[in-house]
Amino acid sequence: MSQTLQASTLLAVPMAPLVGSALAGIFGTRFGGNKIGRGLTHSFTILGVFIAFVLSAMTLQSVAMDGARFNETLYTWMVVGDLKMEIGFMVDGLTAMMMCVVTFVSLMVHLYTIGYMQEDEGYNRFFSYISLFTFSMLMLVMSNNMLQLFFGWEAVGLVSYLLIGFWFNKPTAIFANMKAFLVNRVGDFGFILGIGLIAAYGGTLNYTEAFAKAGELGALTFPGTDWMLVTVICICLFIGAMGKSAQFPLHVWLPDSMEGPTPISALIHAATMVTAGIFMVARMSPFFELSDTALNFILVIGAITALFMGFLGLIQNDIKRVVAYSTLSQLGYMTVALGASAYSVAVFHLMTHAFFKALLFLGAGSVIMGMHHNQDIRWMGGVRKYMPITWITSLLGSLALIGTPFFSGFYSKDSIIEAVAESTLPAAGFAHFAVLAGVFVTAFYSFRMYFLVFHGEERYDQNPDAHHDDHHGHDDHGHDHSPHESPWVVTVPLVLLAIPSVLIGFYTIDPMLFGEFFSDAIFINADKHPAMHELAHHYHGAVAMALHAFSTAPFWLAVAGVAASYYMYMINPAVPAAIKRVFNPIYVLFENKYYMDWFNENVLARGARALGTGLWKGGDQAIIEGGVVNASWKLVDRVSAVTRLLQTGYLYHYALVMILGVFLLMTWFVWLK
Repeated sequence: MSQTLQASTLLAVPMAPLVGSALAGIFGTRFGGNKIGRGLTHSFTILGVFIAFVLSAMTLQSVAMDGARFNETLYTWMVVGDLKMEIGFMVDGLTAMMMCVVTFVSLMVHLYTIGYMQEDEGYNRFFSYISLFTFSMLMLVMSNNMLQLFFGWEAVGLVSYLLIGFWFNKPTAIFANMKAFLVNRVGDFGFILGIGLIAAYGGTLNYTEAFAKAGELGALTFPGTDWMLVTVICICLFIGAMGKSAQFPLHVWLPDSMEGPTPISALIHAATMVTAGIFMVARMSPFFELSDTALNFILVIGAITALFMGFLGLIQNDIKRVVAYSTLSQLGYMTVALGASAYSVAVFHLMTHAFFKALLFLGAGSVIMGMHHNQDIRWMGGVRKYMPITWITSLLGSLALIGTPFFSGFYSKDSIIEAVAESTLPAAGFAHFAVLAGVFVTAFYSFRMYFLVFHGEERYDQNPDAHHDDHHGHDDHGHDHSPHESPWVVTVPLVLLAIPSVLIGFYTIDPMLFGEFFSDAIFINADKHPAMHELAHHYHGAVAMALHAFSTAPFWLAVAGVAASYYMYMINPAVPAAIKRVFNPIYVLFENKYYMDWFNENVLARGARALGTGLWKGGDQAIIEGGVVNASWKLVDRVSAVTRLLQTGYLYHYALVMILGVFLLMTWFVWLK
């Protein structure tokens, strides 16, 4: 294969899903007269994503096997002074990997949606949205400049808003999509400030040109302060990642986003959109390597997210919310790896996590379908014998999530723990404790869900709220019906996602972490940040790493988590109730999600409203309207009233004034002499 990649081929990757989305959105909805039916709608969109996946796989092969690269501008939108605003692609190992992850997971979600959304009136609209999301995400990861990156960044946020609120007749869905939109705008404000600082001081939005000037920017201070300019840039950029990748305290939108249909939970909130922040920080590694302050900040935020969001997963009863809090925790792991300068480990976990977390979300959706749209794991049990394919694939996904040796999640998760242990940054000690404790927490809540759903006594006929409304408008199934396996369009994606969930870590750890796959995409200052160097020194192959794991703390912490969940929910179910009584204040704290929503609504929102009201009444009404606008016309009115008295219209009055004026002038001149 050629050493170069063709622009036309790369352009077809994002354009194919866009065309499918346009056909479905225009001709498959009332907007275009419903000219095509459901069959053509899903055929067009699936074909578009399939083409994108095939081309992405060919691109990955060319990049990995032949060393092919691409970095060109395709179109110049405008030039403002020396600043060029362009559309272009940069394809290297990082981009090629992300292209394949996005398109493969999206393809699986498209197939799955045929079965999951078959009864929904918005079937065609949903396919249009998820294909549009795929286009947006591809534009983000393939960009070679920050303008296009920001376009993709905002586009995935917009489509996420549409998908979370897909069932727009549900008040909870509308609240959730507005919450997601507003919280992401907070992060995006920081993100655009970071991009603006790079443009202002670097004079370019192009990645290659900006990275070439990273050293110059690293020598500058932020005007009026002693802060390093690059520190301010990196923290601003990371604030954007905190919003998009749901890091504490901007994490509050992601659990509520489960109000949307299950397929988008897998596509957007597990595999692709929420990892955009991780991808962005890895792409910007030449800047982040210049600021230990920013890296310490990232370590602390990631560690808090990894551990404390995992705690919240312990008490969740909604099957999707358990997986959602698992996503938050795993995003924290990725962020910790970024802070330890183990960028390749972070994106490696991004890749493995995309497969097994998409599998778990789609498996949860399959259970919801089989349980007639019940989502409460307390009213499940014994589902294994009714849904064997969903059971085995969910088990494989859970084993990958907790880091079972030889599974994909093990190689990436254990590499993160080891990289943090080798980091020399001050915050690394707390981060290492957090990710190590998180192993037990993850294993406990993952297998709590697994045991309650698939094992134990059958409780689905005891559900007091049989008609859960995840599948809005379709609660016509009685809770007295037995669970049933999902159709093949649902189970095939589960099987196809289970394969990489088990195998891909074993086969890709060598080139991705210790080879040259990311060599020209990620920059690390090994002298200041030796974590990856130390990791490579202790690595002796994928098999040896897995065998060694059986004698390490993470493995036994995971075993302890699984054993504890089995005992508490299968052997002695009275224990959780007793623990809840003893530690009720902590339980209440967890149940209220650390009161973050309360704080946001009652302190931040009310404070912002009070400030806005004060500015409106004190600034606008009192000062501007009352003091400037009204005062000016009142002054003119009073001056006019006085001067009007002098305008009598009588000639002899004007003659008298003229005579008095002449007299005063003559008196003045005489006095001067």
